[in-house]
Amino acid sequence: MAKGIYVSATTPGSGKSLIALGLADMLHRHADRIGFFKPVVTGPDAASDPMVALMKARFGLEEDRCRGGLTFAEVRGLLAEGKREEIDARCVEIFAEIARHCDVVIVEGTDLTGQDAAVEFDLNARLANNLAVPVVAVVGAKGRTVAEAADAVEVARKELLAARCTLLAIMVNRADPADLEGIAAAVRPGATGRPVYVLPELEEIARPTTGEVASALALGQVAGLPDLERDVRSVRVAAMSVANFLGVLDDGALVIVPGDRADVLVACLASSWSPEFPVPSALILTGGLAPDANIYSLLAQAPFPVFAATEDTYATAQRVSEVRSEIWSGHRRKVASAVGLWSRRVDEAELLERLHLPRPERMTPLRFLHELIERARSQRRHIVLPEGKDIRILRAAEILRRRDVCELTVLGREADVREVASTQGIDLSGIRIVDPATSELRHGFAQKYAELRAHKGVDLARALEVMQDESYFGTMMVQLGVVDGMVSGAAHTTAHTIRPALEFVKTRPGVTIVSSVFLMLMPDRVLVYGDCAVNPEPNAEQLADIALASAETAVQFGVEPRVAMLSYSTGGSGSGEAVDKVRQATGLVKARRPDLPVEGPIQYDAAVDAAIAASKMPGSSVAGQATVFIFPDLNTGNNTYKAVQQSSGAVAVGPVLQGLRKPVNDLSRGCTVEDIVNTVAITAIQAQTAETPETPDPAKIQSVEAKA
Repeated sequence: MAKGIYVSATTPGSGKSLIALGLADMLHRHADRIGFFKPVVTGPDAASDPMVALMKARFGLEEDRCRGGLTFAEVRGLLAEGKREEIDARCVEIFAEIARHCDVVIVEGTDLTGQDAAVEFDLNARLANNLAVPVVAVVGAKGRTVAEAADAVEVARKELLAARCTLLAIMVNRADPADLEGIAAAVRPGATGRPVYVLPELEEIARPTTGEVASALALGQVAGLPDLERDVRSVRVAAMSVANFLGVLDDGALVIVPGDRADVLVACLASSWSPEFPVPSALILTGGLAPDANIYSLLAQAPFPVFAATEDTYATAQRVSEVRSEIWSGHRRKVASAVGLWSRRVDEAELLERLHLPRPERMTPLRFLHELIERARSQRRHIVLPEGKDIRILRAAEILRRRDVCELTVLGREADVREVASTQGIDLSGIRIVDPATSELRHGFAQKYAELRAHKGVDLARALEVMQDESYFGTMMVQLGVVDGMVSGAAHTTAHTIRPALEFVKTRPGVTIVSSVFLMLMPDRVLVYGDCAVNPEPNAEQLADIALASAETAVQFGVEPRVAMLSYSTGGSGSGEAVDKVRQATGLVKARRPDLPVEGPIQYDAAVDAAIAASKMPGSSVAGQATVFIFPDLNTGNNTYKAVQQSSGAVAVGPVLQGLRKPVNDLSRGCTVEDIVNTVAITAIQAQTAETPETPDPAKIQSVEAKA
């Protein structure tokens, strides 16, 4: 039987879904198969519960591992009929079905928001006992003083123990940020002496989005950008003149306005198109009033959604004020903030010690990507993103900041960067913005560049000009240790990204070539493919360098390297220039790293299939179980990785550049926001083990800090 954890609210509005999500994110990295069960769902049927849907989507859970139980209506009916045992029996049956496919199951109880919170508390305690799972009790601290929060913890502990529940942990959630330490000090330890974790109310999570408002009020969108993830930072009712209204309008405000107020509508549009004025998060046109057709044409170009409501302005404003934000809405920025908060406030190692989970045996793509984030977060590094006007870069930066993955600097003219962010509803708080053209760092960087490139005839005047280029400026930030790594290429070619690094970052000692690998995330393991992105026709010495660098990269990302030097023949069965090159490269690798398992030349099928390996290359420590694949040329490598990606459904992460003294990584110009997030995490991990940077001028670093 799988282990289970029952997440139970002990007070209304505790925010227990954040705790369930944090537990799932943690357990997914430490167990082969997790499951999720919600005994009582909020929707009209078990299949439509939003928290169940979020868990399925985020962790790739199938129906047999992620389910709802009974609806609130069914539970109320059974309680009214005195059939509590039937509730228990049905929930135990569903839990058992899920547990057959899992190592650990997270069970999320009810919210205590019904008419009788005491009945719900009793229901949760009884279900936890009948499912034979320990409880993580969640105490809501919103609106409570330090003393009241501490008392609520003690009451929850006593009541759960009185109900004979096994208490795994207590977590205080939604505390006033100013009271965190006070609550932690005031809470009395339980019998085990284990800590009680205290999490603050996070404004980024508490704020509703435009989508949540539209859903709660059943609003239809009539114009504007269909962006339902914008945060609603405030609500403004336009019941005054335009001049006065613009004085109270701020970024992210939800504007509620009668549909016939053309003056206010045009003013909101004008404000959003001006870099000096705020951009609303959305407009709600009230009273069922439609603007003039010409105004509608303007609203169609709005960089925010425009909704229509049939109710009057007062009624609409009242309903908007009642909208609650929920983690289970699935908005990725809220989810990023939630898991970032969890990682900052919860000691996962201590919590996992309480569970005694078996070590996971498989590495799934989703677990690998989650572990990337966790490893990057464990030793936070500082990464620069030179392409500050690319929307994808800014969206990724916001998610990385919310998930607390690393420190970030974005390059670009600050007014331009902030205008793009404001127009798109992107929150850049906590992210540095540096303009290479005006930065105090530029002159020092130019002096260093002129010194390093003097042999190429570069003088200070030319160097000052070069340092206005974001790629050169960002790479020099890495070179001089102002930041730890750089990620670029979303809007630039690979050559533009790599050229500065080749000019002055250079390769590591003993390495003659910069190369790349793709991390190929198969259903149950991670393979390393190199070089599939940089070098068209490497010679034998370069091929050996690529193999050695790829083996080091494999170790860096938790893959035990067993290197296959690929060719169209296996062992001594073939001859020719191409095969001889691979054979020579294999010999060089063995000479330089006698400890490294390497085989070549070898065909791909003999490298991955144990049965074929047994006939073609019996007794090999690599054949049939290779993890690092070195392709003889770029044509073969690039086509193979794409063929495997498209035909097998493997996730290709990369390219990851290797061989440089300091981490610089390239993005595809077709990259997604998730690609950028993953590549930044990879770069941060590389920076954790990178060569110690040159000692930068402290004054230069201070000037970067001042820009923040």
